Amino acid sequence: MFDLESKNPDEITINTKKTSVTFNVVENEIDAGLSVGKIKGPGEFEIGDVTIRGIDVDKAKAVAKKEAAGEDADATEADPTIKSSGKTIYDAEVGGIHIGIIGGCEDALDELGVSDILCTSSVRAVREIEPKVVISMGNIDGMVTELKISARTEKKFKVKNEASLPATLEVVSL
Repeated sequence: MFDLESKNPDEITINTKKTSVTFNVVENEIDAGLSVGKIKGPGEFEIGDVTIRGIDVDKAKAVAKKEAAGEDADATEADPTIKSSGKTIYDAEVGGIHIGIIGGCEDALDELGVSDILCTSSVRAVREIEPKVVISMGNIDGMVTELKISARTEKKFKVKNEASLPATLEVVSL
């Protein structure tokens, strides 16, 4: 159905039969070879058979802070005075499988929701989200040591369907 690949630690590419979408977690942008250019920042997008939700980390943190204080969080989401650094995390969905693309970010994880596959370098995020597969985007040695599991190296991580995902956590280095 699709595969994931990475040519550098800051990027993850989702390849399907219809499209190829590259996420750069440092530049907070999506490159799908569109005539309008790269997509930068948060929003909701459909590119071929990939549905993407870009989450503004700063707004999500502000909403969580208001909710924790018992205040109206709905007004916070639309508040234009909240300054955004542009930091964006992504939830991409292909054929019912959710791929969280967060790099080293540990904020707004509740807003990300459930991820079957998590592309990250954060052990904390892995523990909170509990994905089936982690695609390492950084120091894999530290990650496998802390999680107490081994990792395997692949050129591409291929996903046939949801049933083909492992039952227990696997860490993959691309």
